[in-house]
Amino acid sequence: MSVLARVHMPPLGGATEWLDSEPLGPAELRGHVVLVNFWTLTCINWLRQEPYVRAWARAYRDDGLVVIGAHTPEFSFEQEIDLVRQATKEREIDYPVVVDNDYEIWSAFDNNYWPALYFVDADGVVRDHHFGEGRYEQSERVIQRLLGVERELVAVEGVGVEAPADWDHLQTSETYLGHLRGERRADRLPERLRVNHWVLAGEWTTGRENVVLDQAGGSIAFRFHARDAHLVLSPGAREPIPFRVLLDGEAPGSSHGVDVDEDGNGLLRDGRLYQLVREHDAIRERTLEITFLEPGAEAYAFTFG
Repeated sequence: MSVLARVHMPPLGGATEWLDSEPLGPAELRGHVVLVNFWTLTCINWLRQEPYVRAWARAYRDDGLVVIGAHTPEFSFEQEIDLVRQATKEREIDYPVVVDNDYEIWSAFDNNYWPALYFVDADGVVRDHHFGEGRYEQSERVIQRLLGVERELVAVEGVGVEAPADWDHLQTSETYLGHLRGERRADRLPERLRVNHWVLAGEWTTGRENVVLDQAGGSIAFRFHARDAHLVLSPGAREPIPFRVLLDGEAPGSSHGVDVDEDGNGLLRDGRLYQLVREHDAIRERTLEITFLEPGAEAYAFTFG
């Protein structure tokens, strides 16, 4: 049964933990308009949506809006509470976050997507929902209508990894690396990779949701067509792991991402999404190669923007 068929907002029971708030239930939320945002800390779609949710939370708080971020992890390492807490700090999230490691809240909402927004009126009835990025003006108008206010929309500008994708030039889709959902993997490194394909070099172990480097010096190459290239990474239980990024065999220079310098150097410290490339010049097919200088790097998924 879908959440809209149930009409009323499901309870938020079964939470692993609440951050920046005591547990919120029907009594605490009664009389408030509620926006529930399902997210997972490595999701590029959520990262690009978050500036809007953050702005709405602040702009309409005094009007009676309560935003609740429901963090339901996609990858196993995202269950670590400290990583969720760090993500809320880095994104300057100042609204309540409920940690949903066991998918109890996700299941109660019958949700299937990151990010997902559920708009709940002051009587606890779900009035609207939206999945994925976009539809920001309409979503804010829904909030205003439920609150009974009408004014100019908030100004939002995402920067860094939160900047909107360059949809006109985005020709490479999200690509998982583990054997459960992995696709478009080449068997060996040819002289020229086909676009939207990737390949490993060195000693790697392929797991259910990731590939793990067994010996220092291993690399991943990906030929893509997009402005931005990101990779979800974790150092596992190891110390920070230095890495080097090349674009078409050279240092990225001005096309480096926020997690890489102009020479292509980066450091894998925590489990999260790393922006490796932000194309400075004309967007075209490029070959990204990331080499890890120590073993233990865990790579999960490439995303693009």
